[in-house]
Amino acid sequence: MIIAQTVPTPAGPLALLARDGVLVAAGFTADPQVMFDRLAPGLRALGWRAGEVPQAALAVEDYLNGKLDALDAVPVEQPGSPTRQRLYVALREVPAGTTVRYAQLAERAGLPRTAARAAGSACAQNLIAPFVPCHRVLPSTGGYGGYYYGTPVKEWLLRHESLTV
Repeated sequence: MIIAQTVPTPAGPLALLARDGVLVAAGFTADPQVMFDRLAPGLRALGWRAGEVPQAALAVEDYLNGKLDALDAVPVEQPGSPTRQRLYVALREVPAGTTVRYAQLAERAGLPRTAARAAGSACAQNLIAPFVPCHRVLPSTGGYGGYYYGTPVKEWLLRHESLTV
């Protein structure tokens, strides 16, 4: 069974979905069903119910209160190829208060700079925002670029982490 909890944030409600204490989805929506529908079929087969996801909820509270590395300690798991998993690991290693470009993320994952497109795809398919902080990846052309939950949410997260673009 997947347990789902929604917590308020200044950027909007954040749905947290966990299985056995491991976060399998998180996203800026008031409806956990939206995140549940994005899960792999094997996880969706487990069903979900409202409950508490205490470690993730506490980490969000700490993050909002200025402990910007609090999200890093929450265990996460999401599907993906070995390449995509390397990109997700590299994303989690981008510290709060810094940003990278897509090509730099690919390099950090041990992939050639030409894998920037794969890095962009991994960010677009990321199921566990902001715990896997794709909001810290910016396009080389400048600006904020896209964000699954909208540019205003990405801008808020980066401002919260005291960044300017």
